Amino acid sequence: MLPLDSFQITEDGARLPGRGLGTFQPDPAKYPDKSVRQSVLTALKVGYRHIDTSLRYGDGQGEREVGEAIRESGIPREEIIVVTKLENVFHAPEDVEVNLDISLKNLGLDYVDIFIMHFPYAYKKTANYGTERDAQGKPVIDVELSRSFDVTWKAMERLVDIGKAKHIGISNFSSPKVLRLLKTARIKPVLNQIECHPHWPQKGLVKTCQDNGVHVTAFGPLGCVPIPSLVGRTGPGPLEDETIGKIAEKYGKTPAQVILCHLLLRGISVIPKSNSEKRIVENFDCIFDMSEADFKAIDNLVGENGERGVRNFNSLEYLGFDNYNEEFEEP
Repeated sequence: MLPLDSFQITEDGARLPGRGLGTFQPDPAKYPDKSVRQSVLTALKVGYRHIDTSLRYGDGQGEREVGEAIRESGIPREEIIVVTKLENVFHAPEDVEVNLDISLKNLGLDYVDIFIMHFPYAYKKTANYGTERDAQGKPVIDVELSRSFDVTWKAMERLVDIGKAKHIGISNFSSPKVLRLLKTARIKPVLNQIECHPHWPQKGLVKTCQDNGVHVTAFGPLGCVPIPSLVGRTGPGPLEDETIGKIAEKYGKTPAQVILCHLLLRGISVIPKSNSEKRIVENFDCIFDMSEADFKAIDNLVGENGERGVRNFNSLEYLGFDNYNEEFEEP
C-alpha cells in the first residue's frame, strides 16, 4: 500500500500536497528567534509545498516569518499552498475580512490558498480585537455568534469571490456542525482540519467528511502538543506506542514516518510541526509501501472504531462545553 503525495480537494481538480508543515508553537519563548522562518525555509528546501499558519500563532509573528521564508526561498508563489485561519474574535461577518487583511499584511501576500475557520465557536471581543476573559482568565464565549458559524461562513465565501482566498475551509468541526454547514454553504469547505493520529483516529468524523467531499487534514498527527492547559492525555502518545515502534523497525523508518504514512493511506493530509531540521527532513520522507496487515494493526490500535482513543487537545474544561460532541452541537 503506497500513499498518494497529494489529494484532490475540489471538483475542478485542485490538489493539496499531503505532506505539510505546521508552525504552531505551544510556547514561542522556548524556541530560538526566527525559528518559524528557519523551519519553513528548511521545509521548502526539502520539498514541502504546503505551509500551515495562523494569525493566532505568536500574535501574527508566525505569519510574518512564514512570509519571510517564502520570499527568501525563491520558490514561485504559485507553487506553495499557504493556509491561515480566521480566529475566534473575528467571527462577526464584518470582521472576517479584517482578519484576513491582517494576515495578508503579515504574510506579505496578495492572497492565501486556503482560509480556514479555526474554531466554530466565537469569543467576545474587546477593543482592538482582544479576547474578553472571566475572573479565571478563560475566554468568554459569544454563544449566539458561536451558533451562527454558518453566517460567518457566508462572509468567508465573499473572500473567495473577491480573490483574497482561493479556497475556504474549517477546523475543529464535529460531524453535526459539518453537516449543518453543508446544508447552507454556497461554497463547500475544501477541508476540515482536526486532531487525528493513531491514538485518536476520529473514524466517524473522518468518514462524515470524506463521504461528503470534505478533505481531512490532521493537525498534531504525531500525538498533538497543545498549550499546557489543554493537554488531555496522561500516558504515552503514539510516538511511544510499542506496536508502531516494531513496525518502524521492520521498515527501517522512524515511528513518526510510520504514523504519517498511515494517515496518508487513510486519505488524510498531515501537517506535523518541528523546529528540528533532522525531523523536518525525516517527516517528509514518509511515503513508503506499507503492508495491509501493518496498516490494519495501526488502524485498530485503540479499537476497530477508535473507541479507546484519547484526545490530547481537550478544551472541555477550558470552554465549559464540548465542542467535539459527535452526537449534537454544543454550545
